Amino acid sequence: MGYLISETTREEREQIVKDSLGNIDASCDGCMAGLAEMYQDYIEGRKELREINMEFRAGYVKNDEMPEKSGCGYAQ
Repeated sequence: MGYLISETTREEREQIVKDSLGNIDASCDGCMAGLAEMYQDYIEGRKELREINMEFRAGYVKNDEMPEKSGCGYAQ
């Protein structure tokens, strides 16, 4: 099985994210909710995993303003 949007169904992409992140429902302590949301564009078929990961890293490389962390999640 591939990971590209063209090679997967929505259900397969959702399972890929769940398998990669573990507790995607964030039912234990709420820490995974923000991270799981980051990959929603991949699940919906709008962006490849590579694009999402590159955008996330670019914020740190360029020192762009990032959301403030609140505990283990991001403040909204």
